[in-house]
Amino acid sequence: MEPINRKQAWTVWYIIAAFLGVMLVQQVWSTYQQVETVSYTEFQSLVADKKISEVVVGQDRIEGTLKNPEPGGTTKVVAVRVDPALADKLAAEGIKVKGSPPAGMLGAVLSWVIPIGLFYVLWFFLIRKMAEKQGFGGLMTIGKSHAKVYVETDTKVTFKDVAGVDEAKFELQEVVAFLKDPASFGRLGARAPKGILLVGPPGTGKTLLARAVAGEAGVSFFSISGSEFVEMFVGVGAARVRDLFEQARKAAPCIIFIDELDALGRSRTAGTFGGHDEKEQTLNQLLSELDGFDPSIGVILLAATNRPEILDPALLRAGRFDRQVLVDRPDRKGRRDILEVHVRKVTLAPETDLDQVAGLTTGFTGADLANLVNEAAVIATRRRSADVTLSDFTAAIERIIAGIEKKSRILTPRDRRRVAYHEMGHALVAASLPDVDPVHKVSIIPRGVGALGYTIQRPTEDRFLLAESDLRQRIAVLMGGRAAEMLIYDGDVSTGAADDLQRATDIATEMVTLYGMVPSIGQRTYKTPPQSFLGLEQREKASASEETQREIDVGVRDIVATGLSVARDVLTKRRNDLEKGVELLLMKEAITAEDFPALAHADGSPVQVQEPAEIARA
Repeated sequence: MEPINRKQAWTVWYIIAAFLGVMLVQQVWSTYQQVETVSYTEFQSLVADKKISEVVVGQDRIEGTLKNPEPGGTTKVVAVRVDPALADKLAAEGIKVKGSPPAGMLGAVLSWVIPIGLFYVLWFFLIRKMAEKQGFGGLMTIGKSHAKVYVETDTKVTFKDVAGVDEAKFELQEVVAFLKDPASFGRLGARAPKGILLVGPPGTGKTLLARAVAGEAGVSFFSISGSEFVEMFVGVGAARVRDLFEQARKAAPCIIFIDELDALGRSRTAGTFGGHDEKEQTLNQLLSELDGFDPSIGVILLAATNRPEILDPALLRAGRFDRQVLVDRPDRKGRRDILEVHVRKVTLAPETDLDQVAGLTTGFTGADLANLVNEAAVIATRRRSADVTLSDFTAAIERIIAGIEKKSRILTPRDRRRVAYHEMGHALVAASLPDVDPVHKVSIIPRGVGALGYTIQRPTEDRFLLAESDLRQRIAVLMGGRAAEMLIYDGDVSTGAADDLQRATDIATEMVTLYGMVPSIGQRTYKTPPQSFLGLEQREKASASEETQREIDVGVRDIVATGLSVARDVLTKRRNDLEKGVELLLMKEAITAEDFPALAHADGSPVQVQEPAEIARA
C-alpha cells in the first residue's frame, strides 16, 4: 500500500471539515426555522383551539403557523399527513390556506446544495490558491510556467550594485541600449543577440547581473530555474517553455532569465535513452522557441550556468545563444570594489584598509565576500565593538578558510610543540624563498574538522601565470612542516602532513602530466586539462603506457622530494629562528610578522634547489 502524500492527506482533512460544516449549517438552519413536528391529532386540536393562523398544505404534509408563539419558541408545527376532510374545518375556523411545492424540495436546496456550493467556492478560490503557492497546484496548472515575474519597480538592482565584473557589465551594456531604444540601436542594421549565456563559477554574480540589466533597462524580468521545466509527466516541460515565451511576448520588452541552464540544456548525445525523453522534448521546444521569436519585439533571453561543457551544441550555435559572457572570479581590484558595495551598511573603523582585506581573499567570489563582510560584522558585534576593524576581517577569513576555533580540543604539551614546529616550518620556508607570498599569520589554535594549526599567506598581487620555479617553491612551502618534524625529531614524522602531501602531489602531478615541465617525460600532456572557471580537480589516471606511467610516477616523486630537500636546507640554516619562533608561538598561540620579524622576507636571497640525484645522496 502506497503512503498518502501531503496533498492527499490535506484534501481528506478538508473534505471531513467541509462535511462537518454542512452538518453544522443544517443544525443552525433547523434551529432558525423553529419548526416542531407533531402528530395529526395534535394538529387537529390546535386548529380546534384556534391557535393556528395560517396553513400551508403539501402533498404529504401540512404546516401551520401559530398565532401566539412563545418568545424564542416554536413558531410552526408540521404534521405528516393530509386529510381532505380537514379543509372544511379550516374554512369554518377562517384559517388562511396556501399550497406548497413538492415536499422537501425547497428545504433540500436551501439546507444542502447552497452550503456545499459555498464550500466548493472556498476550495476553488482560496484554499486551492494557497495550495498552489505551496507546490500543490492541480492538473490545470501543470503546463503553466512557474517563472517569477518582477516588474520594473520590483527589480531595484542596477549596475551600481554589481562590482568586480567590469568586462561582463560592458558586454551587457549593449542589451540595455537595445531594450531602451531598439530603433536607434539598429540604425546601421545591427540586431541585438537573441540569447546571452553567462558562464562562471557559483557565486560570481550571474543572477545579479541579469537582474541589473532588467533594472537598468526598466523592463519586466522573468526569472526561472532550468530544473522547474523538468517533470515526471511527458510533455510538461515543453508546455512550460511555450507558456513562458508566450507570457514574455505579451509583456515585451522584457528579459527572460533561466538559471542553471545545464539542468535543461544537457547534451542529447549523453545520458538519454531515446527520442521521447522528457528532457530532450523540453530542450527541443526551447530550441524551437529560440528560432521562432523575433528579438526586435524586445524579448532578450539570458541564461546562466557553471557547466557549459555539458550543454548541447545546438543550444550554443550562432542565432540561439549568440554570445557567451564569462563572469569569472574577481581580481584584487574587483574584490575591493565588491567589498565597498557590501560595506555600505556596515560601520567600518576609520583605519580599516579594504585593500588589505582584498589582498587576503584571493580566489573569493562575490558571494564569498558578502559572507565575509557579514561574518566580520557578527564578530565585531559579538565583542561589543562600535565598528568593524581589520582584525575582525582577519578573524572572519580564518573562520571561513580554516573553520571554527575548537577551544574544547585540548592538545597535550608534546602535541602542541610538534604542531608549533610544523607550522613554523611552513612559515620560515615561505619567508625565505624569493617568489612566495609573504606570511600573514601563524597559529596553533585547532580549527575546523582536522586542522591543528594553520599558516596564512597574504598575496601581494594576483598571479595569472605561474613559472616552474613558482610551482616548485609552493611545493617546498607545503613540505616545510614535514621537513621541520624530520629535522627536530630525527625523522620521526607524524600524520599532520597528510593534507600537505596531498596538495604537493597534486601540483607535482600537474607539472608532469599537464604542463610538460619534466624534459625526460616530454612536452606533451597525459590527461584532459581542467576547466579553469570550475575549479575542479582532475584526478583521473594519466593516459600513457606502463613504461611512461612509471616515468611519470618517478617524476612526481622527484619533484616532491626536491621540495622537501629545499625546505630542509632552509630550516637547517635557520634553526635558531625555528626554535625562537616555536617558543613564541607556544606562548602566544598566534603570531604575525610584526610579532616575529623573522617571518618577513629578510634578505631575499634565493635558496639553491637541489637536483634529485643530489637528494638521493643526502
